[in-house]
Amino acid sequence: MAAGSAEVSPRRGYVDGPFGQIHYRRTGTGRPLVLVHQAAMDSRQFAAVYGLLAEAGFDAIGIDLPGFGNSDCPPFPPRVEDLAASIVAAIDALGLESFAIAGHHTGAMVATEVALALPERVQRLVLNGPMPLTDAERSAFFADKHLREKEIVPKPGGQHFAEFAAIRERLVAGSLPVETVNSYVLQAMGAPSPFWYGHNAGFQYRHEDSLPRLACPTLILTNTGDQIYEHAQRARALRPDMAYAELEGGGVDIIDQQPEAWTKTLTEFLT
Repeated sequence: MAAGSAEVSPRRGYVDGPFGQIHYRRTGTGRPLVLVHQAAMDSRQFAAVYGLLAEAGFDAIGIDLPGFGNSDCPPFPPRVEDLAASIVAAIDALGLESFAIAGHHTGAMVATEVALALPERVQRLVLNGPMPLTDAERSAFFADKHLREKEIVPKPGGQHFAEFAAIRERLVAGSLPVETVNSYVLQAMGAPSPFWYGHNAGFQYRHEDSLPRLACPTLILTNTGDQIYEHAQRARALRPDMAYAELEGGGVDIIDQQPEAWTKTLTEFLT
């Protein structure tokens, strides 16, 4: 099935959070499954799988992290813990007494913190792209890529759109239609927060410290073409007791590249 063929139009709404309003998308009427997107995207990241998850019996709820999508931006660069506090506020406002939660990349870190904050309510956790780091990797990011991300700002003639589109086209490597790449550009460039906020939070976070503290049933999910595939292997070594699954190929956009396989892997673990 081509990416996007199972797209539906989720119901949309807002709830109040610690930094203003939180926007969400919701599809289905089954068991609650909270979806947390990666940095530089928003809950539209899951557009290709909302319908598939609903068909599988889930109430799929994608939440825009603070400063992304249509959620208000904190007045400071947030930490992963701050982002998680907003997800907890949204979960409470939506009246979810128990639920599963899945996060992708930075969203996996946020989902980890939600699971630690609500251990009695999180039934199952999916970490799609966990990222335990070495001190050297963390330092290298802040010495180089972090500074380059701070340069992604509005420029005359919309030059920043073209520059970021080139980055996303390189990551997609022809595996998805141009319309999908355009959505990625709009999600990143249209966010209320500065571009660098998301990865700044992710690379400050110490997943290597929080992973050992998780007690709920957890799936480590990755794909062999992911930029942080190696980090998923580190997470697996840290927690060999956790369930593990990997998809072949793909990249950072695995949800659009393999929506059916991604959904099947999740639902097999969650049911």
